[in-house]
Amino acid sequence: MGAPRLVLLQVFFLMFLEGARPQPSSSASEAASPSPDQGPGTQSGTLQSSSEGPATTPAAPGISTAGPPLVIPSAPGNKTVDLYPVLPICVCDLTPGTCDINCCCDRDCYLLRPRTVFSFCLPGSVRSSSWVCIDNSLIFRSNSPFPSRVLVDSEGIRRFCVHVNDSKLNYFQKLQKVNASNFQALAAEFGGEPFTSTFQTQSPPPFYRAGDPILTYFPKWSVINLLRQPAGVGAGGLCAESNPAAFLESKSTTCTRFFKNLVRSCTLDSALDAASYYNFTVLKVPRAVTDLQNMELQVPVTLISQAGPPLLAGDVCQNAVSQVIYEIETNGTFGIQKVSVSFGQTNLTVEPGASLEQHFIIRFRAFQQSTPASLTGPRSGNPGYIVGKPLLALTGDVSYAMTLSQSQGDGTCSVKRHEVQFGVNAISGCKLRLKEVDCSHLPQEIYRTLHGKLRPEHVAIFGNADPTQKGGWTQVLRRSCSGPAGNCTSCCLIPVSLEIQVLWAYVGLQSNPQAHVSGVRFLYQCQSIQDSQQAAEVPLTTLVNFVDITQKPEPPRGQPRMDWKLPFDFFFPFKVAFSRGVESQRGSVSPLLTLCLLLLGVLHLETK
Repeated sequence: MGAPRLVLLQVFFLMFLEGARPQPSSSASEAASPSPDQGPGTQSGTLQSSSEGPATTPAAPGISTAGPPLVIPSAPGNKTVDLYPVLPICVCDLTPGTCDINCCCDRDCYLLRPRTVFSFCLPGSVRSSSWVCIDNSLIFRSNSPFPSRVLVDSEGIRRFCVHVNDSKLNYFQKLQKVNASNFQALAAEFGGEPFTSTFQTQSPPPFYRAGDPILTYFPKWSVINLLRQPAGVGAGGLCAESNPAAFLESKSTTCTRFFKNLVRSCTLDSALDAASYYNFTVLKVPRAVTDLQNMELQVPVTLISQAGPPLLAGDVCQNAVSQVIYEIETNGTFGIQKVSVSFGQTNLTVEPGASLEQHFIIRFRAFQQSTPASLTGPRSGNPGYIVGKPLLALTGDVSYAMTLSQSQGDGTCSVKRHEVQFGVNAISGCKLRLKEVDCSHLPQEIYRTLHGKLRPEHVAIFGNADPTQKGGWTQVLRRSCSGPAGNCTSCCLIPVSLEIQVLWAYVGLQSNPQAHVSGVRFLYQCQSIQDSQQAAEVPLTTLVNFVDITQKPEPPRGQPRMDWKLPFDFFFPFKVAFSRGVESQRGSVSPLLTLCLLLLGVLHLETK
C-alpha cells in the first residue's frame, strides 16, 4: 500500500503546481485530450523529446535545470489538432469565403492540421497552451488526465512536462457596460487632457542643445517662429518650407521651385525676396521667449553681401534669390552670439513652367576663436591621431595635410591630390608628360609632383600639434637620388617612385590609448633618363605604408598562490603494493601508513 500512496501523492503534487490546475472545458472537443504529437513547442525551442521515433518536439526556452517548476506558455507544435472548436472568434479571418494565408483558425481553409500547409500561424489563430515541467526523477508514474511527455533539454537533463488546458487564455475580456450613471466616473478614471501646450506646461530650456530648433522673433508682428532651411522632398525635389534648422548642425540643402505665373510671383513671392531671410532677430537662448522686450537676448541678422529686391523688367525677373548662406557663431551655453547672411541672385526668364533651383547653407562655428591653433585648420585627433584623419605635415610655419599624386581620366598627373589618411595604406600612380628632358630642372619638377608643391619637413607627432611648438613635430628622414647615372654621360638620375614609411604606436592608458607618430621616412626609387630627349612620359608611383610598433605591456598579475608539488616517484610505493600478492601487501603496511600520514599532513597545511 505504501507504493501506490506514494505515486498518488506525487501526481497530486504535480497537478496542483502553479498554473497546473485543470480548467473547465468550453466545449466537448476541448475536454478531449489533444493528440500525443502536440508538444510544448515554440518557434525556437531547446528541449527534445526522448520518446521513440525520429521526430522531436521543441520546447519553450528558459526552463531552468534546478529550482521550482516553471509554467511555460508556448504555441502548439508542428502538428496540431482541429483548432476550430476552441477558437469561436477567428481574429485573422479578414476575407469572407477565402482562405487567409497563415490564419490557422480560418474555416474557409478546410485544414485539419494547418501547420502542414502554412509556414506559421498568425498570433491569435491558435489555441494558447501552458506546459509545466519538473525533473523527471521526481515522477515514477503519471495518471494525470492531461497529456504528458518526457523531454530532454539542451544540457541533457530529462524533464517531465504536462500540457495544461487554461480556458482563460482563449477568451476575450468582457466589455464594460456604459450608461448614464457610470459614464462620468469612467471618463474621469481613464481620461486625460486632450491637448497639451509645450510652452504652457513646461518652461523653455535655459540654453540650446545640439539638434534643437533655433527660435526667431519678428518684432513688427510680435511673432515667434523657427529658423527655416527649406529642403527638397519627393521625386522632383520641391521646396518644403517647414524644415527647421538644427542647432550646431551645419547642413546644405537644395530644392526646386516651380512658378505658374512668374510675372506675379516675381514681386509677391517671399521666397524670391532676399529681405524675407533677414527681417527678423534670432533668440540667443530659448528662455528669451519669456522676456521678448530684452534686446540683449536677441541677435539681429547681419547682411554681408549686396542683395537687391526682385524686379520685373520686361520678360525677366531680376534679383531672384538662388542661394542663402547663414553663418552662425555660438558660445557654448551662452547661446548664439552672431548671425550673418549672404545671398546669391539670378535672373529668371518669364515663360510657362519656369523653375528655380535654390541652395540653402547653414554653418556653425565657435565665437571669438583667437588662439593660433584655431587658425591652422581642423585637428586630426586630440591628442592622438584618429584613423582616417589627415596626416599633418609642416613646412616652415605652415601646417597642412600631407598629399599623394592623383591621376586624371587619361592617366596623366592631375593638379588635384589625395590626402594621406592616418593608418590607411595607399598607393597611387600617374604619368608625367615631358615636353623636353632637361636634367637641370626635371628632377625638381618630379619631386614636386611626388610630394606636392610644399616639401614636407616635419610631421605632427599627435593630431593636435601646434605649428608654433616645434617639439610637437618629428623631422622627415629622406633618402634622395644622388650620384652619377651609371655609364651614361648624357643621362640624368630622376626619382620615379616615392614610398612614405610611417612608424606609429599607441601610448598612454590601455583603456584610452592615443596613437602618435614615432618617425617618418621618404624613400625614393630612381632611374636614369637620357638628356635632351623629346616628348617622353615618366610613370610615377607613390606608396604610403603605416607600421604599428606598439610595445604592449605585460598583463597585470594576481596575488601569489602556493602550489604544492609532489615528488616524481610519489605513487611508486602504491604501485609496488598493489602489484604484489597478499603477503607483499601485508609487509608494506608500514610504508603505506607513513605515506598516508604524510599526505594528511600536507592537506592539513593547505587548509590553514
